[in-house]
Amino acid sequence: MRVYLAGPCVFLPDPVARGTALKAICARHGLTGVYPLDPLEGEPQSWADLHEAFRISRRNEAHIASCDALVANLMPFRGPSADVGTVFELGFMRALGRPVFGWSNDARGFADRTRAVTGVAGAADQDGMLIEDFGLSDNLMIEGAIHASGGAMVLGACGPDDIWTSLVAFEACVARVRALLG
Repeated sequence: MRVYLAGPCVFLPDPVARGTALKAICARHGLTGVYPLDPLEGEPQSWADLHEAFRISRRNEAHIASCDALVANLMPFRGPSADVGTVFELGFMRALGRPVFGWSNDARGFADRTRAVTGVAGAADQDGMLIEDFGLSDNLMIEGAIHASGGAMVLGACGPDDIWTSLVAFEACVARVRALLG
């Protein structure tokens, strides 16, 4: 079973080593991990003249379409919520009708992270906008897609020193993929 490994790991200092580690964990569980930086076999020649960003986008969509499921790193990224590109990929896979799973090393709830980022303590932010507080780890549409697809959200709890390096929650998520999808 091929599993697309979505997430902001591509922005880490050594994203290739991270992809290798993620794919090794998948292999231990009998899955084939597909990382966003993996080359695409048979990449259309018509993409050669595209801006690099658009080639990356099309390559990642092709990778996603070639997979049976998606595992998304939903760590808060540059704010209280998951990386927007990762969330797009999760939604893209959900629209294909395939299972999506998520993991995060930050076990705090979305509302708590939002309050921390905005510096407010109440039900609304500094602009009077309500803070989403359903007791979920991120926006309701993200976890709603995971739940509706038959997937699972796995939360780990790490200290600040290993929040971007620990793969314990990822491995637990991959084990759930294997258990739920065979």
